[in-house]
Amino acid sequence: MNICVVGTGYVGLVTGAVFADLGNEVVCIDNDPAKIADLTAGRMPIYEPGLEEMVARNVADGRLAFSIDLTGAVRRSVIVFITVGTPPKPDGQTDLSAVEDVARGIAKAMERYTVVVNKSTVPVGTGEFVREVIERHQAEPIPFDVVSNPEFLREGSAIEDTLRPDRIVIGAPTQQVAMSLLELYAPLERPMIITDVPSAEMIKYASNAFLSTKISFINAIANICEMAGADVTQVMKGMGMDARIGAGFLSAGLGYGGSCFPKDTDSLVHTASTLGYDFALLRAVVEINRERAAHFVDLMAKALGPLEGRSLAVLGLAFKPNTDDMREAKSIEVVERLLELGASVRAYDPVAMPSARRMLPATVTYCESPYEAADGTDAVVLVTEWNEFKFLNLERLREAMRRPVVFDGRNLWAPERMRRLGFEYHSIGRKPVLSVRS
Repeated sequence: MNICVVGTGYVGLVTGAVFADLGNEVVCIDNDPAKIADLTAGRMPIYEPGLEEMVARNVADGRLAFSIDLTGAVRRSVIVFITVGTPPKPDGQTDLSAVEDVARGIAKAMERYTVVVNKSTVPVGTGEFVREVIERHQAEPIPFDVVSNPEFLREGSAIEDTLRPDRIVIGAPTQQVAMSLLELYAPLERPMIITDVPSAEMIKYASNAFLSTKISFINAIANICEMAGADVTQVMKGMGMDARIGAGFLSAGLGYGGSCFPKDTDSLVHTASTLGYDFALLRAVVEINRERAAHFVDLMAKALGPLEGRSLAVLGLAFKPNTDDMREAKSIEVVERLLELGASVRAYDPVAMPSARRMLPATVTYCESPYEAADGTDAVVLVTEWNEFKFLNLERLREAMRRPVVFDGRNLWAPERMRRLGFEYHSIGRKPVLSVRS
C-alpha cells in the first residue's frame, strides 16, 4: 500500500518506519529541507531506541523515503497521515495551524479519492475541521474521507508501542472507510476498535487525562504520606494489586512531563470549558502536577538549609528515560529554581545533554559521568530514572561527594540500602534517612 506520512517528529517518523517495515511503500514529508536531508543521510532528529536501525533498513530496501514534496507524495498515496505538531497556546487551547496547513496542501494536491488520517493529537471536532479545510481549498470536488487514528506510543518505547499496541482506535465515518485502516493494521494482529470520528478523538484525550490523574493522585497521596510517616511505595503496591486500579502510572515522583500529558490535559480542560463544562477534577490534576518541582526543591532547602553557595549534582535531564526529549521536563523547573536560590548545578544525562544545553541556563556545568557530576557536591539530585542510575556504584558516588546527601525524585533506591551505605537520603512520600550528618 502506498502511504504518505506528513510530519517527521516522534509520531510521524516512527509511524512511517513501522509501516515500511510491514511491507508498505512509505514517503515521509516535512517542510524543513535540512531535516529531510539529515534523514535521507541516515541522521535521526530524535533519540529513540531501535529507530535508526529500522529507518536505515527500510531506506536501503526502497520502502521508505523522505521528501519535501507534499503534492507528489499525496498523489501517489491512497492513505495520507497527518502527524504534525499540535502545540498548546498560552490559554491551553491546541494550536491547529500546522494541521490546517497540511490539510490545505492535501486539498490542492489531491487528484483521486484519498483517505486522510489524523494521527496528530487533536481536540474533538478536528476531523470535521480538516474536512471543511480540504473542501474549501479543492480546485474541483474530489471525494475523500477523514479518519481519526490516534497514537498511543510512549517516547523511549515508541517502536514497541507501535508494533504491539494495547489497542488500535479507528474513528471513521463509515465501516467501509474503516476497512482501509483495518487492512493496513491487520499484520499487527492487535485488538481494534472502530468508532465515529469524534469518539476516537476523545479516546486519546480521555486516556491521557486519566493517566495524568493517576499520577497526580499518587503524588497527592505521597504528600500525605510524608506528613503521616507512611511509605507511599507500600501504599502504591497495596493499591496497584487491586485489579480495578492497577499499578501502572501509580509511582510517586516529580509528576508528568513531556510533549503529551501536559498539553493534552490543558487542552481537554479548555475544550470542556468551550463546551460549557468546568472540568474541576482535571484542573486539580494539572495544579498538583505544577507544584511537584517546587515541592522537591523545598525538600532540599529544608534538609540543607539555605541553598545559596551549595553545589548540587543533577542526574537525569530528559523528561523520562530512553529519550532525549526535554519538552516539559521536570529538570528544567528544578534546575532553574536551584539557580534562582543561589546554588550551582553540575548535570549529567546519558543522552539529553545536547538538548538540555539549548534549554537550560548557561551557568549549568555538564559532566561526562554521574561520578564527575557528584564530585565535591553537597548533594546529588536524581530527576530522571535512567536504568544506568539504578546500577550506579553508590560507594564511589558517596566518595566523590563533599556531603553524602541524596534527593531522589523518582524513588529509585531503597532507603535501607542508602542507610547502610552511609547516605542521608530524601525521597518522595517516604521517611527520610537522617543517620548521616555533616
